[in-house]
Amino acid sequence: MKRKVILGVLLSAWMAGLANAQVSWDETLERARGQEVYFNAWGGSEAINDYILWAADEVRQRYGIRLEHVKADAGDVVSRVLAEKAAGRTNNGTVDLVWINGENFAAMKEQGLLREPWTQQLPNYRYVDEENKPTVLMDFSTPVDHMEAPWGMAQLVFMYDSRRVSQPPRSMTEMLTFAQSNPGRVTYPAPPSFFGTTFLKQALYELTPDPSVLARSTDGVDVAMVTQPLWDFLDDLHAVAWQNGRTFPGDAPEMKQLLNDGAVLISLSFNPNDAANAIALGELPPTVRTYVHSGGTIGNTHFVAIPFNARASEAAMVVANFLLSPEAQARKADPAIWGDPTVLSLEKMTMEQQRWFADIEVGPATLTSEELAAVLPEPHASWVSFLEQEWQNRYAR
Repeated sequence: MKRKVILGVLLSAWMAGLANAQVSWDETLERARGQEVYFNAWGGSEAINDYILWAADEVRQRYGIRLEHVKADAGDVVSRVLAEKAAGRTNNGTVDLVWINGENFAAMKEQGLLREPWTQQLPNYRYVDEENKPTVLMDFSTPVDHMEAPWGMAQLVFMYDSRRVSQPPRSMTEMLTFAQSNPGRVTYPAPPSFFGTTFLKQALYELTPDPSVLARSTDGVDVAMVTQPLWDFLDDLHAVAWQNGRTFPGDAPEMKQLLNDGAVLISLSFNPNDAANAIALGELPPTVRTYVHSGGTIGNTHFVAIPFNARASEAAMVVANFLLSPEAQARKADPAIWGDPTVLSLEKMTMEQQRWFADIEVGPATLTSEELAAVLPEPHASWVSFLEQEWQNRYAR
């Protein structure tokens, strides 16, 4: 009899907890209605911009939220929120939601610029694939601690036009040989462009004798010794690169245009479906293919975060929850829309939701999950500033 009473009490408490959680989210929805969310996000891709416009229209119709896309660099957002904190602006901040990851997340977390843990309150967080996608929990070796919501998966990939190249280089060493055989036809974006810095990190991973050191902070590490093979490689590459290594593209979209024009033979992206999306939009010919290096390439998760002083934090949570929904994630994963891989587990979805992903049409430029399986973890965030500054010292003109 006593056991039944105890079980009854526990069941009542569990049901009350569920009810309170539901009321809490209902209250969030109510408070969010009528709020305006300033979403600070990179604006360098028309496909991504269009997707954000679609999301803005959906949250307006469903939740009465106005979503304004502020096209901004994440590093600039960090500086702005930090300046607001220094000025004592602890509420009514200018940023409600920011697209972020890596060193920018680490900086915001360290400086106390983020809202307290919140993503576990999102109903759609239950779909997140924490079991098989560890980068949703660790951002550049920094624990996420529910302070940013995963939005999409990313992995460095390379692209080539099969009409011009039969066998693309499958490592940085092979890329140098390829560049020497095709002078003026290989390049990479200039750091501190995210894509240029990623290229440096990939090369460092492949060329340094002990890449395991990259998981640690640069403090206490002989960075000169670790990175010397990288600078030797770049010296040789620049000697035969596009524009003789004196000028570099600004970002990946510019690289893609150079590939389309035939000015370079290799391009890169941090979206495995970028080529498929560009083909669908007529930005690249259908003969373009995607590949990764044989030893794997850097991969991570990108997130959205809420600053500590956001003026519309409830609406920002509702937007983040919508971006995590199977519906929004399936649309984002479609190469004809964006092609950004999902952070969700299909096994946690209903059969109908799984069909949304199964019905996505992919083309020959899309790699299979097996081909993308070799993912290298991001180095510790401290390596980013060192690599960017040292590159500027050596090569910026």
